Amino acid sequence: MTSAGEHKIKLLTPFNIISGLILLFGGIIVLLRFAKGLGYATNLNNTTAWGLWTGFKLVFVALAASGYTLTTAVYIFGMDEYHGLVRPAVLSGFLGYSLFILILIFDLGRPWRIYYPFFVQAGTTSALFEIGLCVGLYYTTQFLELTPVGFEWLGWKRWRKILKAATVAFTIFGLFLSLLHQSTLGALFLSVPGKLHPLWYSPYIPIHFFTSSAAGGISMIILIGLISKRVFGHRMEVSKDKLDKLTIGLGKAGSLALFIYFALKVVDLALGDKWHYLATGWGALYLTEVIGFVLLPCMVYAFGYRERNATLIRYTALWTVLGIIFNRLNVAVVAYNWKFPVNERYFPSWMEYVVVVFLITLGLVIFRYVSEFFPIIRHHPDFEESH
Repeated sequence: MTSAGEHKIKLLTPFNIISGLILLFGGIIVLLRFAKGLGYATNLNNTTAWGLWTGFKLVFVALAASGYTLTTAVYIFGMDEYHGLVRPAVLSGFLGYSLFILILIFDLGRPWRIYYPFFVQAGTTSALFEIGLCVGLYYTTQFLELTPVGFEWLGWKRWRKILKAATVAFTIFGLFLSLLHQSTLGALFLSVPGKLHPLWYSPYIPIHFFTSSAAGGISMIILIGLISKRVFGHRMEVSKDKLDKLTIGLGKAGSLALFIYFALKVVDLALGDKWHYLATGWGALYLTEVIGFVLLPCMVYAFGYRERNATLIRYTALWTVLGIIFNRLNVAVVAYNWKFPVNERYFPSWMEYVVVVFLITLGLVIFRYVSEFFPIIRHHPDFEESH
């Protein structure tokens, strides 16, 4: 058996060429943003300070829930059959938070003062302070969860053993931090009741954010498994038949998570007496989100599980991920400042879109090559007995 990275990699592939061009062009836009300021690269202003990048901060964090969802299932609930997907899921989560931090730096008017909330002007009663603290701690926790991968590659057995012994502790701590910051990202919008449309504004929005992140995390695990198998083939430790079986099980979990999320949405409509808004144009958009991207994928997930159809579940996972993106952008961009006339509304500049594509491409490239060179999709042969 060969260890991770002991094979030749073709550089001139369609993926490498296209991603290289995107990273080159996107990198130029990023440099222009820092050279000429936030106003040059975005359409943000003093009235609308949250835009597309803020929306994708929420997207990256929600989809990075692949880490806490699978580690909780494996290390706390003992679902050991999913162990082969843990490292790809944790790596995906770690990269999701990395992209969150990067886009946050791009989005800050004075990014060089990012340390102020912790060391200069700590606003301990602020939701942003809690988010920053929890994200920083969770990011560190995920890094520590991945360090055994590096120790295996280096052959440091003693340090690997020490870090592996703390896996359950890291998982419990990470779940606690995820519960806090996933929900508090939603709580940010509690401070803008007049700006966010009533269909999306809710005193229960923190619960909505956390529940939907679980559905997004499960769906990302399904897609990560599919992509890893397509890209790495037989080098992936999990066989095709086993991956199909695991995908079907994840489809059941995804259906349950989406059902809970949908039920919370309906209860929120009832408690807030918001039914009359559904007959408006905003109501049509809301129903498209809740029925088209929550209820329907929930039902298709359940159907795919009953029929043992892994392919259908994988399509539904992509459907669900698009729904998470749709929801977060609705909250942060579309339904935000909804009372403004159309000619005064915020519309992202083309540079904002380029930066988002740049970051997504960067995440895919890093995932691809970390998985190529490190024991992510397959355990290191020198440590087989310890798994």
